[in-house]
Amino acid sequence: MKQLLLSLFLLLIIGSKNLSAQITSPQIKAGFGIDAELRSNFFNGFLQVGNDDWFSQNVVTGSGVGEFIIDTTGAAYIVSRYASTPSTRMLPFFRNMRFPQFSVVNGRLLIDAVFIRDHHGDDSTVFASGSNKNGMNPNTWTTPVSQGIPDKNDILDMFMHVRREGTTTADSLWLFGGVSIDNTTGNRYFDFEMYQTDIYYDKPSLKFYGYGPDDGHTSWQFDASGNITRTGDIILTAEYGSSNLSFIEARIWVHKDALLSTPNAFNWSGSFDGAGSGATYGYAGITPKTAGNFYSGLQSSNGTWAGPFSLVLQNNSVTTTYAAKQFMEFSVNLSKLGLDPLVTSNDICGLPFRRILVKSRASTSFTAELKDFVGPFSFFRAPRADVATDFPSLCPGGAADIWVTNALATSQYTWFTTNGNIVGSNVGDRINVDQPGTYVVSQVLMDSCGSTYATDTIQLTMQNFCEVLTTKPYNLNARLQNKTAWVNWNTSSEEGVAYYELQRSYNGRNYYTVGNRIPPRSGGAYLELDDLQQCDQTQVFYRVKYVASSGGKIYYTNAVRLYLRRNNNYTLTVAPNPVHEQFRISFTADRMESAEITITNSSGALVHRTIEQIKPGTNEWQITNTASWSNGQYIVQVKLGNEVFRKRLIVSHQ
Repeated sequence: MKQLLLSLFLLLIIGSKNLSAQITSPQIKAGFGIDAELRSNFFNGFLQVGNDDWFSQNVVTGSGVGEFIIDTTGAAYIVSRYASTPSTRMLPFFRNMRFPQFSVVNGRLLIDAVFIRDHHGDDSTVFASGSNKNGMNPNTWTTPVSQGIPDKNDILDMFMHVRREGTTTADSLWLFGGVSIDNTTGNRYFDFEMYQTDIYYDKPSLKFYGYGPDDGHTSWQFDASGNITRTGDIILTAEYGSSNLSFIEARIWVHKDALLSTPNAFNWSGSFDGAGSGATYGYAGITPKTAGNFYSGLQSSNGTWAGPFSLVLQNNSVTTTYAAKQFMEFSVNLSKLGLDPLVTSNDICGLPFRRILVKSRASTSFTAELKDFVGPFSFFRAPRADVATDFPSLCPGGAADIWVTNALATSQYTWFTTNGNIVGSNVGDRINVDQPGTYVVSQVLMDSCGSTYATDTIQLTMQNFCEVLTTKPYNLNARLQNKTAWVNWNTSSEEGVAYYELQRSYNGRNYYTVGNRIPPRSGGAYLELDDLQQCDQTQVFYRVKYVASSGGKIYYTNAVRLYLRRNNNYTLTVAPNPVHEQFRISFTADRMESAEITITNSSGALVHRTIEQIKPGTNEWQITNTASWSNGQYIVQVKLGNEVFRKRLIVSHQ
């Protein structure tokens, strides 16, 4: 049995400031294991089917099985590169939640999660030696071009996950955090700081930008009755001793006069620290209104599994297990603490913060010198709806599809128009229209959310000078025979047609031509064969493009869908997605072949092209030149002979 090394002593100063302590043991909160290890379906060192956790080490089947939360795409390849190319051990990376944001899994609402492997050793993502402290305006923090820090302050990896106990507004909101460090000797001190603004760190200038308006933060505000009128920045600060997690505290950013009020959601603990002794704004400590456990925490025992990405230490050595106290894990019931967005709204999808900065500091004092940092990184930032259409200009009598390019399975999309016409349902990530006009989509993160998360608008115009062919193809059908698609259609006349092209798509939106141009034929019956031997998709779509002999105008038929059995010989993945700085293309193949890799933006402009030699197994390429790419949608394409594999990529610079 794993030796547990934690007693959590929590300082609660409630109302009369009486001192009270809590001791917690390994436990499961909101279905998630808090036991200082990373394995789902394990608890307190033993196999116990049912709890979720960061990763999975063993395959467990049956009802009530727990899930692992973090996407592990490319883990085996990364670890293999650590052995074959030691320089890769210095590279940071991150993984998001393996489920779409706001997914309901095992009866819990999973809001978001992230795992980040930080820089280690000498780099610029540390605080410069001196007086950088909590409570200061981030624009006064200084960072070096390159500097080392003590190994007990060097953050190697960090974890973050937020979920609800269930799926309703009555279910508590839980935050789970974890940190792994290099040296476990002595006391260690960490802060998880959560911002309302899009704060970010700019490495070229070595400065923080995008901080809040109130001395670099966003302050909480209250009305005369103590109700919260605006939420602000939050910080959770933890102290780990030589053998346990000895203290953890929650603070919020406020104007000093707010301490004269009596909030309805929580109590003041009595602490307040800003940039100096006379600060107008600062972080004030808070405690719950009601007694009971709301914090818990543990640290690892010796030999605890370090996850599928292994652990890279400050000296660049790689290990598969944690030393005692090397991984520290905690949980916080945000609802009990009064920090649940439901305090100010009835929206279960309300977001308590936008970005997180994880820091280490030198000593127990809240205003001690800051050392290392990870982030700031985005959280609760689901892709905002972005729409596109195949026909921005309609011909009289024509029709067009409009779709959400970055649709989430967990989001609900509703469309409306004031001067156009939607054919069929207006709910879903795609609509069909037959009139010019303005079309708007409204995105709600899940069907029980109380407010709109995002909207996007597109305008279709009328093209009055286009021609409508009377010889439109009809009876378009497709069938599968021996891994070959047999696509056929008919026409009543070939008058006015220069040629046809058969087009294929894997998602019903992005089409490309397969085969050669097809000249008009007498009799009006067409049959084209499309070899799908190497296709690893579950479905394909076909449509016919036909070009007028006069003026070269282009027309399309509606599409037909053909379902396929999955072929696992080829797999294309792109991660992370969305991408902020760099990403990897992974392609799994069963034979050696030359491939063309291209990346195009939403306008069709080529931003990247290479020719690579594909080998059997997993091939991976790191794309690092995204700094000059604008935010938006891109298509990653791998072409092997006549076979084309595509993935959609979203670029969102922080």
